[in-house]
Amino acid sequence: MVSGEVSSGQGSGRRPLRVAIAARVSTKEKEQDPETQLRPLREHVARQENAELIGEFVDRASADDLRGRREWRRLLELAQARQVDLIVVWRLDRAFRSVLDGAQTLKQLRAWGCGLRSLQEPWIDTTTPFGEALFYITVAWAQQG
Repeated sequence: MVSGEVSSGQGSGRRPLRVAIAARVSTKEKEQDPETQLRPLREHVARQENAELIGEFVDRASADDLRGRREWRRLLELAQARQVDLIVVWRLDRAFRSVLDGAQTLKQLRAWGCGLRSLQEPWIDTTTPFGEALFYITVAWAQQG
């Protein structure tokens, strides 16, 4: 769940948590509709206190096709520029199918001050040590699928 506040660094004021949502549908299954993921992701962010939805990023590509996932790369660029505090995905396998890619991306996100959470796997919250451990287990499971 998205919660908490992030200091804006301006006096005693606080800025909203800048949240981006990411969806991916497989190119192999043409009938997949990204709205199936986006609608509940939007609703989830809207229910959170002090969270601002700053963008939606949708790819139609295999999880393994990192070059074809232009929107995911664009989202990571925003995270690197520290314009995103939190990325929320529908399920972790929508973002990663490789433990190596997941580990490398998580290391980058952490360095950029950005967390990652999964709507369908609420135990995935890379902003906590326990959630990070479960992240690796879940990505390993997704790699097998």
